[in-house]
Amino acid sequence: MANTNSIIIVGGGLAGLFCALKLAPQPVTVLTATPLGEGASAWAQGGIAAAIGEGDTADDHAADTIACGAGIVDEKIAHLLASEASDRIHDLLEYGVPFDRDLEGKLKLSREAAHRARRIVRVGGDLAGKAIMEALAATVRTSRHIRVVTGWSLTGLEAKNGRVTGVTGRDASGRTVTLPAAAVVLATGGTGHLYSVTTNPIGARGDGLAAAARAGAVIADPEFVQFHPTGIAIGKDPAPLASEAIRGDGALLINGRGERFMPALHPDAELGPRDVVARGVFAEIAAGRGAFLDVRPLGAKLPDLFPTLYANCIAAGIDPVKEPVPVAPAAHYHMGGVLTDKNGRTSIEGLWACGEVASTGAHGANRLASNSLLEAVVFAARIAEDLKGREAAPLKAELMEGSVEPKPDTPAMRQLREMMSRHVGVLRDGDGLKRALSYLRDIDRDATAPIKLRNMAQTGLLIAAAAYQRHESRGAQARLDYPDTDPKLAKRTFITLEDARRIAAEATERTVEAAL
Repeated sequence: MANTNSIIIVGGGLAGLFCALKLAPQPVTVLTATPLGEGASAWAQGGIAAAIGEGDTADDHAADTIACGAGIVDEKIAHLLASEASDRIHDLLEYGVPFDRDLEGKLKLSREAAHRARRIVRVGGDLAGKAIMEALAATVRTSRHIRVVTGWSLTGLEAKNGRVTGVTGRDASGRTVTLPAAAVVLATGGTGHLYSVTTNPIGARGDGLAAAARAGAVIADPEFVQFHPTGIAIGKDPAPLASEAIRGDGALLINGRGERFMPALHPDAELGPRDVVARGVFAEIAAGRGAFLDVRPLGAKLPDLFPTLYANCIAAGIDPVKEPVPVAPAAHYHMGGVLTDKNGRTSIEGLWACGEVASTGAHGANRLASNSLLEAVVFAARIAEDLKGREAAPLKAELMEGSVEPKPDTPAMRQLREMMSRHVGVLRDGDGLKRALSYLRDIDRDATAPIKLRNMAQTGLLIAAAAYQRHESRGAQARLDYPDTDPKLAKRTFITLEDARRIAAEATERTVEAAL
């Protein structure tokens, strides 16, 4: 029998591994679907934001975060995030992360969209996520207090009397196993694979968010899905990402006629907020002109500055030094998630959450570039501190481990992704959201549907219901039927799965009544 006083972290990305390391010397078990060091965090390119440069301040970083969040950022959380950034960068250095340095040995800083200063620490130009995860994985392997179980697939949370008491999932052998725990930390990542064009890996299907919602957790701000403006449009799934840092270093956005289109849409042009840039790119594609990232201004130094972009383009038969790169908005990051406080506690006792599955209030309606990896380490560390001192014992359950490849999408999953992109994507309207709610509700109510499909449908239902209820455009939420921002709605969304089901039922009933 597994220990009932064990600490379990579900997810082996940056948030999960950082939390596990910070828990030392308390024993902790990390359950992860992917091999150690892989997953969505390893795909991050831009870097980590931290006000450590000369003349920069944490207050300025917080102010940029608040401004980008379009009126609904929790300002106390934004200041906390910015103020603890420097300490977390030093932690990562101690764990062996080889951040780029200048000739004097100082950390090299880059600028990204909507930052007033150069404050992005990077590795190898656009290799930050990969390098960070390699360093953390190496440290975890030598940490005796951490047990890592790979090949684990979460299917649900165990809850009793309003408290989470453990997790249920499948190990690498395919067995369904329930593991009791005194504390569960969700670090399961995001929801990008709910959309047909995404930069996220196949495992980002919203499993953790759906499991928490079924257990009764409050979900915050789910309508705010960030679409990265520059997914490389070469027909790959997931779409390779052209890091925002490339535009920070001088790349331009042009249409098929060779015309720049962002200067007319925002004073900062290519460095405007992501939601504005994504809609600009979307509009050029919708108008038939196409959208392209022109990296030719970077010249021959491009392969050394941004090796990931260069390699992806060459593999697709595009030489970015000589020709523009086709791009399209891609589902990239979910600002919404399981509601947490400043210490990562959710609305359910016994459950904490960090990383993209959580919603701390730091991002508001639109995440500031390179704040995602920062948020992951800041709140992972705070969760570890919150759990320090409580009695904990190693998890002794016998579990099969191994590398289990995520199963490819079924036809029903592909249909759901197309529907989400069409009706709950970059641009939305009431009629489309009603169709999405009806579609998702049918899957949610089908007890025979596979758990992975139901997870996708329930997460999509929360996103669509919150989007339907918000009668305005704000940040990443763009409603064609409500194009203006309503000052009265400058507040966060808090919703449960039961709320979403009720909203879907009411919307479906109104649609039927209108048709009669």
